[in-house]
This record gives sequence, C-alpha cells and structure tokens, in this order.
Amino acid sequence: MRTYLVVIDESRESEIAMRFAARRAVKTGGDVEILALIPTPEFVQWGGVMATMEEEAHQRAQALVQGAAGTLLEESGLKPSITVRQGDGPKIVREMIEANPNIAALVLGAAPEGAPGPLVTHFSGQDAGSLRVPVMIIPGRLNREEIDRLS
Repeated sequence: MRTYLVVIDESRESEIAMRFAARRAVKTGGDVEILALIPTPEFVQWGGVMATMEEEAHQRAQALVQGAAGTLLEESGLKPSITVRQGDGPKIVREMIEANPNIAALVLGAAPEGAPGPLVTHFSGQDAGSLRVPVMIIPGRLNREEIDRLS
C-alpha cells in the first residue's frame, strides 16, 4: 500500500504538509506515516537533568503526533502510523524510507519566509537524487482551499 511519510513539528508548514499527504493518501487509497523528530540534546553535566530534558522532549513530540493523528482521522478518516524518533533528522528519514518499501513519497512543508527548513534544505540539495522515493515540498503559504485544489 502506498504510504506518504510526512515529518511534522510545531510549525504551520508541517500542518500543511500533513493535510496534503492525507488528501493524496485518500485519493490514491494509501496511508500516512507521521514522523516527529526529537533533536539530540547537547550534553548536560548532570545525568538526571539530561534525562528529564529528553523525557520532556519525548512527551512534547508524543503530544504533537497524537494531536496530528486525531486531526488527520477527523478530517480524512485515515488512521496514520506514528513514529517518534530522536537523533539526526535526515539520517532517520533515510532509514525509515529504506526500511519500509511501502513509503511512496516524502512530504515536507517549506517555511513561507526565510530558510525553508533543515529537512527541505537537506533533501532538496545534493541528496535529492539519492532517495528511492520522490520528495514533495509543499509551500507553507498555501491555505486549506489551495491545498485541497492541488492535492
């Protein structure tokens, strides 16, 4: 089954990317996999403090993906797969794509102003041609109607 891998965070452009992925999945009889990335925290001298910081980041990411999954289910009827991983974003995305042959596309939202975002920059640059799936970069300035029309 065709699966759209969408990476989300707390930005508006990731919500737009998720809506686009969900609409494409519904139209093509596919699924959506939501990925939330937790950056690796910088070393903190006190292990207990570092463990607390990591746990709080994990809880925020879990709440984010649960909310996104609820919105997706409510709006499209799709029940997405959810993954929360900590570490290097591009490496994790590449590992997920290689591990799951059902992933048909990577869907990323680009910030409407300034830098497009680290994953968009990475996967639209020199590594763009090395993935086995297309990268769909959704402009962050689109509104719901534009997304619905384009998807």
